Amino acid sequence: MKKNNLILIGGGGHCISCIDVIESQKHYKIAGIIDLPEKLHSEISGYKIIASDHDIPQLAGKYSYFLITIGQIKSPQKRLDIFKILKDNAAELPVIISPHAVVSERSVIKEGTIIMAKAFINSGAEINENTIINTGALIEHGARIGAHCHISTSAVINGDCVVEDGVFIGSNAVLCHGVSIKSLAVIGAGAVVTRNIREPGIYTGNPARRII
Repeated sequence: MKKNNLILIGGGGHCISCIDVIESQKHYKIAGIIDLPEKLHSEISGYKIIASDHDIPQLAGKYSYFLITIGQIKSPQKRLDIFKILKDNAAELPVIISPHAVVSERSVIKEGTIIMAKAFINSGAEINENTIINTGALIEHGARIGAHCHISTSAVINGDCVVEDGVFIGSNAVLCHGVSIKSLAVIGAGAVVTRNIREPGIYTGNPARRII
């Protein structure tokens, strides 16, 4: 089977993890990585950095498929900005799902999202555009995850939760059944969210409380 060429955007630690998932999926051939100009011609996991951000429109005329491999913790802005550039240039952003993840056929996964190894996406869940579902995360039945989010390692999003756009959920955080999280909120590692979060900020603890 012929593999489609795929360009990765962002050459940090998240990119290294994404490369493993892409290679294990075996649907795409990584044709190169976009990163900072000073990193041109260096390699990450055996793949060359071939261009920088300002080259994206030109590359979109040569390649069809791109994946944003920039990490996200406090802010989704960089990932969102690149996503807009790609869409403005008619690029395609595939869904990348690790063969070691469990994803219900009754879930919805939208473009540009990556599902890492040992993640579990249950029936009726919806994952929107350009989102990271990291290693071991659990998205339960009926949960909705907005665009440009990062659900970090081993986080638990219980049934019927609503996570709005641009939210970061830290490692081992737990959202109790049916809670909603306002866009751009940051939920710290290990936090337990027991009630709706109605404004952006950084939340930590059990139960989670706003600290900034």
